[in-house]
Amino acid sequence: MAGSIWGEVFRVSTWGESHGGGVGVVVDGAPAGISLSEEDIQKCLDRRKPGETKYSTPRKEGDKVKIMSGVFEGKTTGTPISMVVVNTSQKSGDYSNIANVFRPGHADFTFDAKYGFRDYRGGGRSSGRETIGRVAAGAIAMKILSELGVTVTAYTKQIGPFVCEEEKMSLENIEKSPLRMPDLEKSSLAEDYLAEKMEAHDSVGGMIECVISGMPAGIGEPVFGKLDAMLSAAIFSIGAVKGVEIGAGFAVADKCGSENNDGFYMGADGKVKKHTNFAGGILGGMSDGDDIVLRAAFKPTPSIFQPQETVNRDGENVQIEIKGRHDPVIMPRAVVVVESMAAITLVDRLFVGMTARMDKIREFYKGE
Repeated sequence: MAGSIWGEVFRVSTWGESHGGGVGVVVDGAPAGISLSEEDIQKCLDRRKPGETKYSTPRKEGDKVKIMSGVFEGKTTGTPISMVVVNTSQKSGDYSNIANVFRPGHADFTFDAKYGFRDYRGGGRSSGRETIGRVAAGAIAMKILSELGVTVTAYTKQIGPFVCEEEKMSLENIEKSPLRMPDLEKSSLAEDYLAEKMEAHDSVGGMIECVISGMPAGIGEPVFGKLDAMLSAAIFSIGAVKGVEIGAGFAVADKCGSENNDGFYMGADGKVKKHTNFAGGILGGMSDGDDIVLRAAFKPTPSIFQPQETVNRDGENVQIEIKGRHDPVIMPRAVVVVESMAAITLVDRLFVGMTARMDKIREFYKGE
């Protein structure tokens, strides 16, 4: 199966299935000398594990990570870091009724079309459980970014019709909200809305916003390796994402150049600044030193407990009622996944960018 590896220098390869023996990741390209423990990884995994609130799947998994290689005496060795999380709460019988049926909104049909075979237990590789490996790798990427003064913060910006208001948002509220919304007023309204939809056996979509601060200017490539293109591809690789925008995003379609251009000025620190940030921190495919702001639209969870029209492998029109344990809303657990994919991509692009200038190469190797 191709397509399970991300990155050029900082390379991440995830493996495993939702109802297999476990899931995990191999991270290659992490420098030697990073302080790293299983506790560092676990903090991030705990933010995405199931069963933490009534708005997530009731599947109970400890999601305890084990570092298998690449760390010695609390430091990375520069060799591949392998990590595993054992699955402990598989209920494959929950999926026996869909073994021969294509679930609407899922990858069942496309998996079957591509491979002629699929793991129907919870979606196999296309399950959201695959993101455990991404989050474990993201924890390492976050460690590297922190050494460089770069922070990555994501939160639920919207659930259904309820959108956080900028003036009422506080990052301190993110973990106070069961939906990870920084606007607690909107969080409360969204919780009531979710309760109604759950009662109706339905699910809800929404949006995650991610803000990256501290990125130096000049990271990314001007043609095919554009930073916005790489970040978008990384975020789009998250299963439920159906749209990504950076900065003003689709709103630029309604603007004139005089409105959309971010004027420059020299800051008191001697660095080039912008009066506005419609560009979202990226110009010409390269970071401009301002905050990078991206948003990802997540579709409603396709597993809903309502009768749905579909087709089986024998080409017959049938009706299906999905059983099992599913999230009524994806965003609260996906916040850390968005952060992780952004962090992994930023580290990879930072490492690639180290070869952009000869003077920097001389400085590294000869101390000039």
